[in-house]
Amino acid sequence: MENNQNAAPLAKEDYTEPCCPMNMHPEVTPIPIRRVLSKLDGYLAQNDYAAGERLLGNWLREADACGDRQGKLTVLNEQIGIYRKMGKEAECLAAIDGALALMEDLQMQDAVTGGTTLINAATGYKAFGRARDALPLYRRAQTIYETRLAADDDRLAALYNNMALTLSELEQYREAERLYEKAIAIMERRPHGEAEAAITYLNLADLLCAEEGYEAAEARIEAYLRRAEALLDTEDLPRDGNYAFVCEKCAPVFGYYGYFYTEETLKQRAREIYERT
Repeated sequence: MENNQNAAPLAKEDYTEPCCPMNMHPEVTPIPIRRVLSKLDGYLAQNDYAAGERLLGNWLREADACGDRQGKLTVLNEQIGIYRKMGKEAECLAAIDGALALMEDLQMQDAVTGGTTLINAATGYKAFGRARDALPLYRRAQTIYETRLAADDDRLAALYNNMALTLSELEQYREAERLYEKAIAIMERRPHGEAEAAITYLNLADLLCAEEGYEAAEARIEAYLRRAEALLDTEDLPRDGNYAFVCEKCAPVFGYYGYFYTEETLKQRAREIYERT
């Protein structure tokens, strides 16, 4: 399903909460961040990024009006992700600047929230060709996460996977491979972690292809592709919006390596999920 660029405008009750922006010394009124994120998830499940973008813009203004800086940081983090997926570089970089500055101002740079903000910023940089700017942020986040999170936390797996992508782009293949393997070790132990593990196996295939060439690494690449395919076919894996997104992300990789039937199957699964929602 394509993004619906002509979606109806958001109703005011979707984003407003009682607050007094005319008060010169307002008390902080937290925005209802759970409701915001739930609404955003609904739009993303429908592949409606335009509506998600408007939702976040409205709540960013509301957070400013209500003096809710922590809520604003959450919204900025979500904006980084949605602008990255929409390919809006200027908007994404502006959200990154705002999030990093606010993180420092709130003195969250050594907290898990700070680590998450660093990862989001780094991932945004990487998406727009700034891998060298991304890597130092990933390294800072790695220090925070490995200190403050359990060793089997899926947030660590996501960090390792994204950081390894950046290292691969910078041709630091051995460190990238080690991080991919650490990510897989976590995800394959997590309930319903198969989809994310499949992405990592495909990333490993791409790493080998880039480093050694397809012919030299063909047997190992094929093994990674078959493993990823099996994981995506896991019977009890929830067929939800996240699964649809993973299918869309993985499909062209299978196509690149000649797995055309798998490519079309994954695209069809994603279409069916979006149509249901």
